[in-house]
Amino acid sequence: MEPLETPGVALIFTPHADDAEGGCGGTVSKWIKEGTEVYLVLATDGRAGTSNAEVATNDLVDTREQEQADAARVMGVKEVVNLRIHDGGLEDDAVLRGHLVEAIRRFKPDVVLTTEPYHRLNHSHRDHRTIGVVAQDACYPYARDIYHFPEQIDAGLEPHKVGAILFWGSEDPDMFCDIGESIEIKIEALKQHKSQFLGRDPGEGSRNRAKQNGGKVGAEYAEIFRQVSFRR
Repeated sequence: MEPLETPGVALIFTPHADDAEGGCGGTVSKWIKEGTEVYLVLATDGRAGTSNAEVATNDLVDTREQEQADAARVMGVKEVVNLRIHDGGLEDDAVLRGHLVEAIRRFKPDVVLTTEPYHRLNHSHRDHRTIGVVAQDACYPYARDIYHFPEQIDAGLEPHKVGAILFWGSEDPDMFCDIGESIEIKIEALKQHKSQFLGRDPGEGSRNRAKQNGGKVGAEYAEIFRQVSFRR
């Protein structure tokens, strides 16, 4: 595996509140300390993120949105965009694709980070698979080409060429980031998602996974990704 370079601008597409912190929280926290501008798009409203039937859906939506805002603040993310699509309702369609293309054209990232859509060995949440596929297509060719979503260009958003997309949770990682200096920020960001951990401390599990990843690349703690680069 190869070490990641620090980009100037990074954009995260996360299907649910707390997915980004678990997948790339250490990496983006490290980058931010090194000067990267990081933006985050939260795709779903989180309304299905509980097993407690006594929790009102609207209350949970508000709670999870606030938790994501708090976690982003811990990491140093510059802005959070909430798409508020129903949890479990992400589709590979022009609506979601347009939202992601708009974010790419607005924030102009060097690199995009999101969930791995392709698994052979295990099953993943449908929202995770969907946003991974749509994010890759949004990067190339949709955000790049002038005749895709021309109404955005008419509104002043110029086409943008993303350099690469990084998928966390991949079975075939080829890139890594040493997060020894940012592991505690990652864990503190995860702790903001109180509705998802219900009193449990996410620190031990996160630290153990990062240590396992680090053992693969000669670091104490690491996050690992599959990278797809795009023609410039």
